[in-house]
Amino acid sequence: QVYLVESGGGLVQPGGSLRLSCAASRSIFRFNTMGWYRQAPGKQRELVASITSGSITNYVDSVKGRFTISRDNAKSTIDLQMNSLQPEDTAVYYCNTFTPLSVYWGKGTLVTVSS
Repeated sequence: QVYLVESGGGLVQPGGSLRLSCAASRSIFRFNTMGWYRQAPGKQRELVASITSGSITNYVDSVKGRFTISRDNAKSTIDLQMNSLQPEDTAVYYCNTFTPLSVYWGKGTLVTVSS
């Protein structure tokens, strides 16, 4: 069974932190690049961060220095540590991976940054 399940979203004040987690089925995790995307109301979904099977990371400019993506290959999970959160980070965050044949998405977890 193939799955991606996100957790860890919630409401946080500006300047606060949250840690998102994504549990993936091993069949799609082991050798694949994993990513976090987000979609804010009225905006297109955008790639926030990605990590390859060899732990090479990539970030969108707006989160560099604030967000950190990591993976645990033994547990088939990826995390996104988000610090110094700002209202513009408010969005539904999705876990993603892909193979040559398919693209996989989780159902998303809502992050709201508001005072």
